[in-house]
Amino acid sequence: MTTAITRARELRSNPTNAERTLWRHLRLRQIHGHKFRRQRPIGPYIIDFVCLE
Repeated sequence: MTTAITRARELRSNPTNAERTLWRHLRLRQIHGHKFRRQRPIGPYIIDFVCLE
């Protein structure tokens, strides 16, 4: 497993209060039905929230 994936998993398990609040809305597809992911590695970066649709 790559370091970026491991780090992303760590970040997902310890969200800030703001991340937790935003994720509560995003995971229920409350933004026009779009599917979001959180703490997603993209290249050398870890993106907090991303919609891949």
